[in-house]
Amino acid sequence: MSDTPRVALFVTCLADLFRPSVGFAAVKLMEEAGCAVEVPRAQTCCGQPAYNSGDKADARGIAEVTIRAFEGYDYVVAPSGSCAAMVKKHYPALFADDPVWGPRAQELSARTFELVSFLTDVRGMKKVEASFDGTVTYHDSCSGLRELGIAAQPRALLASMDGLELKEMSDSDVCCGFGGTFAVKYADISNKMVSKKTANVASAEADVLLAGDLGCLMNMAGKLKRQGSKTQVRHVAEVLAGMTDQPPIGEGKGKKPRNGPKG
Repeated sequence: MSDTPRVALFVTCLADLFRPSVGFAAVKLMEEAGCAVEVPRAQTCCGQPAYNSGDKADARGIAEVTIRAFEGYDYVVAPSGSCAAMVKKHYPALFADDPVWGPRAQELSARTFELVSFLTDVRGMKKVEASFDGTVTYHDSCSGLRELGIAAQPRALLASMDGLELKEMSDSDVCCGFGGTFAVKYADISNKMVSKKTANVASAEADVLLAGDLGCLMNMAGKLKRQGSKTQVRHVAEVLAGMTDQPPIGEGKGKKPRNGPKG
């Protein structure tokens, strides 16, 4: 592997459809970490919705497309703990008894990382160049925290930013109630969970709510908006990259930043 690793960005469905600025922020951060970043056009969903719903056949078909799309890169990085965990943790299990796809799934798993974990744990990033004038609170998304051990990494990079103050909320590690298909199947339970989460967000009295998973962020942003909260909601990558010119999540569809990476 060269000193400039070739990294494939796994954009994720939610970033592609609802928050493109997260993908551009991820590219900016990885380039600052000395990586050559590419976005394979053949990529699609990681297959998590099908997998979590018990549709293993469709999940395997989607996973095969993903494995092919990301072969040949030094690393694969996703700005999402849940998507990264799907590839890293569940692909090997999905193909455990397959002599052909099993080794390919294992090989991809070893090269796949969540964005902030990749920046800190793999590339050794300790500081970002961006600054932020305001207070933030951070929600630990379930997949990133419990499957990938992501907790200290985003807080370390946020602490390196001039002007930013982190105000921890109570129970930052408790689920927001999204859980993908869970929020659809068990809407009443999900609503109670996100109500507890937004109460803790309010108690933190921060200007901005951050997290590393767009599913969680969209769920919490929707609840906060319905409650009339003034708390802004953003993906942590946007703040770390200094790309906060887009409307907060839930206040308009994100567009390609004017000063974002090209391609």
